[in-house]
Amino acid sequence: MSETANRPVGRRTFVLGSAAAAGTAALAGPLAASASAASFGYSDDGSNYVVDTGASLVFKVSKTNGDLTSLVYKGTEYQGYGGKNSHIESGLGTSTVTIKQSGSTILISVAYGTLKHYYAARSGENNVYLWTNKADDSVSATRYIVRVKAGMFLNDEPDSYTYAPTTIEASDVFEKSDGQTRSKHYSKLRVMDYDYIGWSTGSVGLYVVRSNHEKASGGPFYRSLLRHQSADGGGLYEILYYGENQTEAQRFGLQGPYVIAFTDGGAPSSSLYHANLTTSWADSLGISGYVAASGRGKVAGVGITGRNTALPYTVGLANSAAQYWGSARSSDGYFSIAGVLPGTYTLTVFKGELAVYTSSVTVTAGGTTSLNTIAIPSSNDPSNASAIWRIGDWNGSPSGFKNADLMTYAHPSDSRAASWTGNVVVGSGTETSAFPCYLWKDVNSGIIVYFRLTAAQAAAAHTLRIGVTTAYANGRPQVVVNDNWTSAVPSPPSQPSTRSLTVGSYRGNNYTFTYSVPASAWLTDTSAYNTLKIYVASGSGSTSFLSAGTSIDAIDLLA
Repeated sequence: MSETANRPVGRRTFVLGSAAAAGTAALAGPLAASASAASFGYSDDGSNYVVDTGASLVFKVSKTNGDLTSLVYKGTEYQGYGGKNSHIESGLGTSTVTIKQSGSTILISVAYGTLKHYYAARSGENNVYLWTNKADDSVSATRYIVRVKAGMFLNDEPDSYTYAPTTIEASDVFEKSDGQTRSKHYSKLRVMDYDYIGWSTGSVGLYVVRSNHEKASGGPFYRSLLRHQSADGGGLYEILYYGENQTEAQRFGLQGPYVIAFTDGGAPSSSLYHANLTTSWADSLGISGYVAASGRGKVAGVGITGRNTALPYTVGLANSAAQYWGSARSSDGYFSIAGVLPGTYTLTVFKGELAVYTSSVTVTAGGTTSLNTIAIPSSNDPSNASAIWRIGDWNGSPSGFKNADLMTYAHPSDSRAASWTGNVVVGSGTETSAFPCYLWKDVNSGIIVYFRLTAAQAAAAHTLRIGVTTAYANGRPQVVVNDNWTSAVPSPPSQPSTRSLTVGSYRGNNYTFTYSVPASAWLTDTSAYNTLKIYVASGSGSTSFLSAGTSIDAIDLLA
């Protein structure tokens, strides 16, 4: 079995489409005959509702708690990770579970307190459609887990720990004998980068196709666990809300559909992707919180000026109830975001992952909100400021810095990581690649940047800027220039309070620290190197890679 065949595949989509629509009509229809291989319908085995899709998939849902207890594809059982069922979070308690059939659709409804969950099957399809409506925080429901039997899809991907027996952090980061690290957190993908996640043997594929995440949190660049494999089985996730390195409050309401899809080894049909999924067949199912396509709107912009065309731009919409995003066309910045719930949203233009423009936009049901060309003010992009020198690019991420790419799918202690220490010389041509993407109080605090100034530059005060993308345990930079000038310890900006740098995520709140360095701090000898020492200040954190730390976006000294 090839490693490539088992690798999660990410696909970018230009428009984030609607995933849900409302309907109020109840299902009707007689109880189907007992399930058979070629007969669409459902039966009751006493403990479960048994649904035969009329294709190659038969699945069971517990009548007691709404767990998915069986997934049989072409006669083979795939459900069963460590003796556990597939379910919301860690499983619901005793629930009200009902089933109805209407023509070519079967819907199973699960009610547990204020939470409502749904499974749907369509005649002739090897798919299970799911919706989850979390109305409030009285019920813990932050993810759906498809639990797969051990040995069905073997691999050794970053988010697998089958072959990594040594625990090195908490109970979810592991190390192999060769020093490579594995964790369920190491998905490598942002939400906007993938349509589905799963595995393939070459002849059988099992995937979870994600929803549009309109009721999730964290925005388009959020990273969280997507799948994992261990000695007793594997898990595929649809994250409804995840608190790890989270930047937003939890949103409530209906999420879905997301889809459990079986294939003959290839990718799931593109018709299932969140941008293309047509759910008109579900309009009359009576799903709580469902808003039909006719009750949604669209935002379209003719273009964006003031862009750096070397970088991608993303347009996001967000309010307390929903979030959406779409890519801006590289040629002119055109964008279109469809399937948006009515309301007023903050529209944000991101250069890479750095917000460079915000405004307000109102969306109405059935309408298109057309926007004229958005002009990004030059002052909104920190890259436009004249700098004596600059390390990295102001794009809201640590891309280009040492170990940056590896850190989205490995622990900082991974054997593949370059040394986290080492000094940097401006003008060497390797300033960015030599500078570590992360700084920790207990690992590489005090890194030195060497640079020269002209006589005119040394005679003037300058502003030093350090951009960060997140922080752990309130880690923030304090600087010392030439060992004769020390900045004050800056106040910590608002950042997530959970782990970040060790679980594959640098995505927190972008923030720029500024330091006014007086002329008296510089060396007057133009042939000598000035030194900038960057320390991590914080009274919090633990030790080593769990000491206070921060992720770097860019560093520059303004002219």
